[in-house]
Order: sequence, then C-alpha cells, then structure tokens
Amino acid sequence: MSIPVLDFGACSLQNEPDVSDEQLCSLSEEMKTAFLKVGFVFLKNTGITEEEVARVMDISKKFFLQPEELKKPFSRGNFPNSVNHGWVSMETERLNPRRPGDLKESFNLTSLDPDTKWPSSEDVKDFQEILTSFYQRCKELSLRLLRVMALSLGLDPEVLLSAHRFIGTDVNSTTLRSLYYQPVNSEKAKQDQVRCGEHSDFGTFTLLFQGSEGLQVQNRSGDFVCAPCIPGTVLINIADLMQRWTSDQFVSVVHRVLLPPPGDSSTRQSMAFFVHPDDEALITCCDGSNKYPPITAGDYLIERFKNSYGQN
Repeated sequence: MSIPVLDFGACSLQNEPDVSDEQLCSLSEEMKTAFLKVGFVFLKNTGITEEEVARVMDISKKFFLQPEELKKPFSRGNFPNSVNHGWVSMETERLNPRRPGDLKESFNLTSLDPDTKWPSSEDVKDFQEILTSFYQRCKELSLRLLRVMALSLGLDPEVLLSAHRFIGTDVNSTTLRSLYYQPVNSEKAKQDQVRCGEHSDFGTFTLLFQGSEGLQVQNRSGDFVCAPCIPGTVLINIADLMQRWTSDQFVSVVHRVLLPPPGDSSTRQSMAFFVHPDDEALITCCDGSNKYPPITAGDYLIERFKNSYGQN
C-alpha cells in the first residue's frame, strides 16, 4: 500500500480561501480516490511550514523533559471544563485495551479558555503561546479540508462546516496532541507492550505532523505497513465519525507505533490535530441510510475515552 501525496497548494493557508470551482473539483476527486482506496493521504503545500512544526515540537520536548513533579499539576483530569485537556503520563493510556499501557506521554490542548492554567517555568514560558498558535493554524487548515471533503462526497460544504462551528471552545473536543515517545529498552517492556496500541481515531479526521518514522497503518488486507515520514507534508487520516457519516465510503484506518528494535534508544515526536464535530452535533448517515444509528459526537467520544482510560 502506497499512501498518495496530494498538492494542497490551491487551498494553502498562504492563499485566500476563495478557490475556483475547477481547482476544488480536481482536488476533491483526487482526495476521494485516496480516501476510498487507502484512508490516508499526505498533503503538501498546505501553508503550515516545517519551521512552525519544528518550533512546536521543540517547546513540547522541553516540557516533556521536565521532572514529573513540574508536569503533574497539568495532568489530564485536572481541568473541570475540559476533561481531555492536559498532560498524560507514560502508560496511563491504552489505545488498545488488550495491551498494557502505551509507552508514550502526551499533552492535549483542548481548551483555549484564557483562564486555563498553563506551565510557566522559564524553560517553557512560551509553551502556551506556541501551542495555541499552532492549534489555530491547524484549525484554519482543517476548515479548508472539510470544504474539499464535502465536495468529494457530493455534499454542500455547509453540511460538514456547520457541525464544526465551535472548534476551540468547550463545546467541541477538537484536540492538538503533542506526543513524546521516550527511549525504550525493548527487553524490559511488558509482554505485548508497544509505544502506541492499535486503534482508529475517534472524530472526523486527523492531521499528523511526524518528526520521524515509526507509524504503521493497516491496509485493506489487514497487514500493517510502515508509513513514511515526508518532510513538509501533513498526513491526513479518516476517523470513526466520518466513517459513520459516510456509511463506510470513507473508512477509519487502524494504526499503531511499535517498540523500536533492541538497541535502538531513539526518541520519537509527533503532533496530532484530532478534528471533532461539535459535542451536540448529531452524526447520521449522509446517504439517508440507517447503517449506523444516530449519535452525538460528544456521546461517542465519552464511550471511546472509557475504553482508553477506564471509567474516567
């Protein structure tokens, strides 16, 4: 399976949002083919630069390398208005509930509420500004991507855009997640433990910015294949609610990150922007079928979190 690379230049953030119908039609057809056949696609020329990605990864790594006692006050679960916001320590999350806890840590930016408490020690004094700025850039790109996706499905763009009006507020669970995979001694890991267990993403789609290789995606035959790391691109994958919306036209693809080979002590970083519909958005099959029962995006997410974190 080869993941296609599409040129998103016509809809780049460096350009005005108005794009000719001809350009949108061509891009939407290419995207439809990619999602029907693979479920993943690389986008180049999005307008988000490699320098922006490097900046957010650099400040994130400084946060993760702090002593645990400086990270604990910002733990996920400490923010009553945003249950998913905050730091997630090693082995806390199990994206495949049949495996031990994942060997990774992360920081979830879900709430842009100005009253939210942020790390402020000297090493990470720019953490809030850099992550919040990158969140907004990803949001802008996602809204343009939603428009192209709608056209690829033969829908009025407002069908998807109207369900994502509140990204960045406490009634939408869209999350920028900074991920850090520490050096691992594979021989000391628990049986069946991996860096990130097999899972599909929960919402509409995901933007993934990779610092190195390590991601594996499941092809239509059920085999896992390595996804390359292509500088200057964003990897897009369909998530569960989009699969429900499209009655399985677009399929949410299972993926994972295994342990490095014995003797490999390298770290890994990535930034994932998980796009979710508004919590109260009712997800029904857009072809009018009843292949999946209606469910609100918020209720679906709560059920998935129970599987990953227990009953939190």
